[in-house]
Amino acid sequence: MPLEITTARPDPALLDLPWSTPLEDWPDQYLAALPRGISRHVVRFVKLSGRVLAVKEIKEDLARREYDMLRDLRRLHEPAVEPFGVVSGRVGADGEPLDACLITRHLKFSLPYRALFSQGLRPGTETRLIDALAVLLVRLHLAGFWWGDVSLSNTLFRRDAGSFAAYLVDAETGELFPSLTNGQRAHDLDIARVNIAGELMDLQAGDLLDPEIDPVVISNRIVTRYDALWAELTATEEFDTGERWRVEERIRRLNAVGFDVDELAISTDIDGTRISIQPKVVDAGHHSRRLLRLTGLDVGEGQARRLLNDLDNYRAASDRQNDDEEIVAHEWLTRIYEPITRRVPRELSGKLEPAELFHEVLEHRWYMAEREQNDVPIERAIEDYVASILPTKPDEAAVVGVDTIEMPVIAERP
Repeated sequence: MPLEITTARPDPALLDLPWSTPLEDWPDQYLAALPRGISRHVVRFVKLSGRVLAVKEIKEDLARREYDMLRDLRRLHEPAVEPFGVVSGRVGADGEPLDACLITRHLKFSLPYRALFSQGLRPGTETRLIDALAVLLVRLHLAGFWWGDVSLSNTLFRRDAGSFAAYLVDAETGELFPSLTNGQRAHDLDIARVNIAGELMDLQAGDLLDPEIDPVVISNRIVTRYDALWAELTATEEFDTGERWRVEERIRRLNAVGFDVDELAISTDIDGTRISIQPKVVDAGHHSRRLLRLTGLDVGEGQARRLLNDLDNYRAASDRQNDDEEIVAHEWLTRIYEPITRRVPRELSGKLEPAELFHEVLEHRWYMAEREQNDVPIERAIEDYVASILPTKPDEAAVVGVDTIEMPVIAERP
């Protein structure tokens, strides 16, 4: 059987990879050493044509099914890794058939949960990861996706203005439906709760989690956070006709947690004294879409919220509240954001993505101002940050040239 490569973006360099060799035996010359999560399959990162790809060895039918599922999720604009291709028809040097390979694009600046844990973690990081996973699960469920294997291991996390954004990595067990039943959603939550408790217990056994943290309590948080967000996004709300301002309040609450409302179902009771409202179509990414429209910056939701706050502060400080918002946004982009993010030396550019760097510089400026009891210009803040803080950060864009199995856990700055 000849080698068969299925991909939406053909790259002749794929033919140069050693497909006749089992994935676990691929030579180092092809590999990009990045922090890997736990997987039931062999996974390797490879360098190809200036990009980094994740290659997973798996049965052909499962590889094609997961490839199609990831493409569907990307079309729905859900947070998931980008599928790149499937390689099948592999035959080893001994003539024996080898499993197919699913190829996805590596999500830059993302890390598996184990790489985020160490003795030096900032308190509450474990709950912030659970919160990010809860948001991801709600988004997937709203799209009609039943995951079937919810866990920290099947998720990648990117820093998002001090919090985290979660992305689905493994869609092997997932299914898409027009909508999910309460039973399907509850099943996914139960799977999540059990898996997370086990993963946190494993971290404790390896001395990577504070022994005073209760894995069961933390794992139960996925249920409470999920239920609260699901209710905010989908529950019907009733109020008197004299309280119509609560319609706008509901929309603002939804915007505050990063979701937009395309349509509201509004109805009154028989005598017209009570109003019921329910969101009909809810889309995530309220702040990131607004920032993209104003500046062209495509960043995480938390980062967008933080950048928009700085844009609003710039607008007020320059007394431009009555000027066109897009003109002021362009001015902020060219005078503040771009000059600051470009101050990072090339050798440090892989530490943090630009939007997260800008957020940290704003945080650093606040700490400097508090210490000095005086306003600090952002230009001085970036100088101090680059000199004293950024060099100590782990390189989250790529860690090339080390064995990922031996790679130490990446600590978070307290």
